[in-house]
Amino acid sequence: MRELSLQNCRLDGRYDIRETLGQGSYAEIYVARDTVAAPHAPHGLVVIKALNVFLQNDLDADLERTLVENFQNEAIALDRVRHPNIISRLGHGTARDLNNTIFHYLVLEYLPGGDLAKACREKNLNLKQALFYLEQVCAGLGHAHKNGIIHRDIKPQNLLLTHDRQTVKIADFGVARVAQSDAPITRVGTNVFAPPEHSPMLSGDTGTLTFKELTPAADIYSLAKSAYVLITGESPRFFANQSITELPFALRGEPWANDLIKVLNKATQNDSRRRHQTVVEFWQDLSSIKAFAEAPNGEQLVETPARPHALPQAHVAVGYTPLAPQRPRFNTSRELKLNNLLEEKRAPLVVPITTANVNQIPPKQPPQIAETETSQDPVIIYKPAKRKNAVLRRLAVFAVFIGIFAGILYATHNYLRGRDILPSITNPFSTQEAIALTDINLRSESNRNSEQIGLVTKDSKLKILGSEGNWYKVSIVEQGTFRPGSDSAKQGWISGKSGNGDDTIKIQR
Repeated sequence: MRELSLQNCRLDGRYDIRETLGQGSYAEIYVARDTVAAPHAPHGLVVIKALNVFLQNDLDADLERTLVENFQNEAIALDRVRHPNIISRLGHGTARDLNNTIFHYLVLEYLPGGDLAKACREKNLNLKQALFYLEQVCAGLGHAHKNGIIHRDIKPQNLLLTHDRQTVKIADFGVARVAQSDAPITRVGTNVFAPPEHSPMLSGDTGTLTFKELTPAADIYSLAKSAYVLITGESPRFFANQSITELPFALRGEPWANDLIKVLNKATQNDSRRRHQTVVEFWQDLSSIKAFAEAPNGEQLVETPARPHALPQAHVAVGYTPLAPQRPRFNTSRELKLNNLLEEKRAPLVVPITTANVNQIPPKQPPQIAETETSQDPVIIYKPAKRKNAVLRRLAVFAVFIGIFAGILYATHNYLRGRDILPSITNPFSTQEAIALTDINLRSESNRNSEQIGLVTKDSKLKILGSEGNWYKVSIVEQGTFRPGSDSAKQGWISGKSGNGDDTIKIQR
């Protein structure tokens, strides 16, 4: 066992390692300060997840390749399912520690609010708080499934909170799998939360399962066990590899207890085909008890407040962006040497933090590496910054050029408008309203094969939120007439054309 030597060091000339957060079988987790970030930037503190293939003594070439591939796949999976309620990857790299050990690392966002397991231990969540967090987890997990990724290790310890504890994000995609993969199902997860399909406890007993295919229902099983913890405050250890059949004694008298048991029991069936098949289906059943959470004394209101969303809604924290960084490409140590004898040396060397560099802001351009005859290590040489006056002159010339070009475009536009050659241009980003000319099905996605989640009746007033071809994403402002199915979802997608090619809505400009 050989740990990386990174304490009190600056990684890649940018990340100051502050402390160790934890250690797994083949990875070490650190919290670091990004010296390039502004003082109050949302990602001033980041997490460094370093792959250390030397943590175990049984390392061989095949095992190392598997670990490196899994590490790279984790980064790819995170980018593929980027979502406000899934932890974001901010970067990656390859470096050498103080002992000259080469390692790969991922830069992840830091979530200092702790995990939901800790939140349950410190203070039991009430039903409203638990459902608030569960809706966000459903939103993130449903997005992952939509993009073909099965997490396989959903549990409260992997549900992390932001500093204000208002946003929860799914973390640790290290064992995630692509749905419909032909690869053998490996035994992963935590016994209490893992479904029979890949539970470590049932590694020799899965032959008794009538259906062993890995589907998104595996995550729904783990999500239901996690919901049990959040709502009851207790571990489901008595239901390990079994369906949940009852709540703790103290909660059995609650008015929502029977409804909750029905949902959790269905979601934790041993046969995955008998569970909820989508996260949306699970959330719609679970949100049926939301009315109890809104009641002041835990009793269901006669007049319920707002109807729960048909689709789980995401919660966006400050600093989130849907744009992913450059895709990583990691090699094994043997590949580094075979591809280029100098490739291993090109990995930047970690340097200790000293009083001379603690406040030093590194240059933005990547370092150049030069070989010397007297040293085996590369010498990092930074290009000097260009003179400030030259930069200002270039910026001024660029601004003048943009101003002239914009003026020409504006004058041309006015000339053509004056001769009625160009029609008037409306703001495409302004909110448009429309009237339904007939009854229209409200769907979850912009295609006729997607799930029908409601009905827009004739003469309904609509607000157009976006469009894709002949499909419009709308919010129902006022239903025209009441029909069965119209009192359901208030937002979704509708087709702008009927089967006969006629318009289904009239847009008011």
